[in-house]
Amino acid sequence: MTAPLDTDGPAAPPRANGELTFAEPWESRAFGMAVSLYESGAFTWPRFQAALIARIASAPREEPYQYYQLWLGALEDVLADLSVLSPADITARAQTLSQRPQGHDHRA
Repeated sequence: MTAPLDTDGPAAPPRANGELTFAEPWESRAFGMAVSLYESGAFTWPRFQAALIARIASAPREEPYQYYQLWLGALEDVLADLSVLSPADITARAQTLSQRPQGHDHRA
């Protein structure tokens, strides 16, 4: 991976013993989407980091910390800013996905 991930600071992803940690499969997929899009040249890493830091700064302080919710929101923000997806497209897709049965995380 070539994405310059922070190891500490507000944008640093969760780690355990130096390894990235994901509580749910969707978290690793969201992570992979952002890194893959960055590596393909869709956006710069500083642009994504700025969006992530903005999301973190404006998020309510909750326990447990919802880092990957904020990560995914930052990715949506960047893609909307680049006109890759509109906010309406993102909302429509999220609604479609939320209507699928629990545990069904692939297209039919």
